[in-house]
Amino acid sequence: MRVFVKYMVIGAMLTGLAFSPSCREDEVIVLSEREESLFGENTSPRYAGLYLLNEGNMGSNKCTLDFADFENDCYLRNLYAERNPNVIKELGDVGNDIEIYGSKMYAVINCSHKVEVLDARTCRRIGQVDIPNCRFITFDKGYAYVSSYVGPVGVDPDTRLGAVFQVDTATLEITAEVTVGYQPDELLVQDGLLYVANSGGYRKPDYDYTVSVVDIATMTQIRKIPVGINLHRIRADRYGKLWVSSRGDERSIPSRLFVLEKDTRTGRMEVSDTLDIPCSEMDICGDSLYLFSVAWSEASQENEVTYGIVDVRTGELLSESFIEDGTEAEIAVPYGLKVNPENGDIYVTDAKNYVSSGNLHCYGRDGRRKWSVRTGDIPAHMVLLNKK
Repeated sequence: MRVFVKYMVIGAMLTGLAFSPSCREDEVIVLSEREESLFGENTSPRYAGLYLLNEGNMGSNKCTLDFADFENDCYLRNLYAERNPNVIKELGDVGNDIEIYGSKMYAVINCSHKVEVLDARTCRRIGQVDIPNCRFITFDKGYAYVSSYVGPVGVDPDTRLGAVFQVDTATLEITAEVTVGYQPDELLVQDGLLYVANSGGYRKPDYDYTVSVVDIATMTQIRKIPVGINLHRIRADRYGKLWVSSRGDERSIPSRLFVLEKDTRTGRMEVSDTLDIPCSEMDICGDSLYLFSVAWSEASQENEVTYGIVDVRTGELLSESFIEDGTEAEIAVPYGLKVNPENGDIYVTDAKNYVSSGNLHCYGRDGRRKWSVRTGDIPAHMVLLNKK
């Protein structure tokens, strides 16, 4: 049986809590909502839980942070606001990425132009790094690398090139910046090189189509790899290949998956395969790439939703869906995707109508739903928290 509790306290009532930050007199603080008895026997020897960053609709300043607590069998909504009651405007406007590195958690808040830095276990705020129109984050050898659109939010054929900012994770100071392609999105580090998927989304319909390659040692862009238009996600498998998603143009060019592999003659990454498989979000676990696509159809004037599993060794589509119990029909708009490498659980979020609470669903390896829970608005980005 689930138990749902919503806590609200005023002013001095905070004194009974384990933490009691000062606040303005008569200030109303809404604590996190807690839903219990949710996961049952879903114990995890490796992970304490799963953080979920809810984007919140642009301009609404409603980005929130939830936590699925595997150890205590409960789900906490709006955790950041509870742990940091003195932070004005809370997390901010549009959460775009979340990752954990060492003892710190980094939440990329796109339209608030900052990376919020938290203690990964308490969610207490440590500080922030101001980066304009920031998008995604990755890490290597004590540094964070953050992609940035740099320019103001909005479609503009004359928009400027994007950039990647290097941040010292010890001091939270920006130590270097490199110009890359237009509107860079996800990025990763491999063999001392930074690979950045450039979208060019603000230049629609003249999208970018390249992956920037940056030498980390000098923080210089050494080349661009032609791939496909409107790139978004980039992931590495355990064989050294890179998987890049192209969102297409929603008209004549469909979404596709591209594979980058080292050329045996030059030693440089080049496109080795193009898969006619649409992809909006993906995650790799072992030899399986899990994905879904939400593509707008001009013909039907509706979103066309597909799911799938790809074998990263062969590029073969192993399954047309990782959901086997028919409950995908209950998901209005799949939006976020994460796979638990320990037990194979698949976490899928539903943004629904983009303006109200969404849902987080958990599926087992067998494709059957294990549990579901209500989230904040536009649930999107997830990261697993290791046990101590």
